[in-house]
This record gives sequence, structure tokens and C-alpha cells, in this order.
Amino acid sequence: MTIFSKIVAGEIPAYKVAETIDFLAFLDISPLAEGHVLAIPKKEVDYIFDLDDETYVGLHVFAKIVAKGIAKAIPCKRIGVAVIGLEVPHAHIHLIPMNRVSDLDFSRPKLSFTPEQLEATAEKIRKAL
Repeated sequence: MTIFSKIVAGEIPAYKVAETIDFLAFLDISPLAEGHVLAIPKKEVDYIFDLDDETYVGLHVFAKIVAKGIAKAIPCKRIGVAVIGLEVPHAHIHLIPMNRVSDLDFSRPKLSFTPEQLEATAEKIRKAL
């Protein structure tokens, strides 16, 4: 069971911003920017291109909805989208507020926020959805 499946099961806490029957979005706790969100299918599948077509399309539609909320809540030029797939063996889409291309550089040092800051960011995004 992946860390993301444990979040879905409620075994590990997360700063959730959106949830449906099939999908979940929550803040990345090692973000590249404030408002960096992970959108996942609740069904555990390692590689995004191994998702069945319905789940694959549904995940992208869900990510689009969440991205629009992030954009309303966090000042930025765009919401960057990245699928890396090496960190956690559970398909996920990174949604990252960005103002320049380098904001999506995963080799940069990650930011650190307090639990209070993370909850405040999650609340801003939830209210914007």
C-alpha cells in the first residue's frame, strides 16, 4: 500500500483541497511553491499510463477543476502541470502555481511550511473551488 493509498484510507493525515468518489487532491508537503497540489486517483495504480481510460480522463478533468481553484487562491501566472511518477508508485499529477519556467524545476530545494501555513493554504484553495 502506497503512502497515497494510506492518505485515501485516512491512515495518514493530509491537507485535502478537493475530493470526489474517485479522486483526491491534497497539498504536497514538500512543495516547489505555495499551493503545490497533488491530484490522485483513489484507486492505486503505479503508472499514470496504466490507468484505464475512464480513470485517466477523469483524473485530468478533476485536476483541471482543482487547478482553477488554485489559480484563484494563489497569485501566479499559470498552474504548471507535471507527471513525474518516480517518487511514489501511485499515479499522480502535480499542480504547481508558477510565474516562470524554473518554478517547475524538481531539482530545486523544496519549500517548508508550518502545519498552520499548510492548513491556511488548503483552506484558501477549498474556498476558491
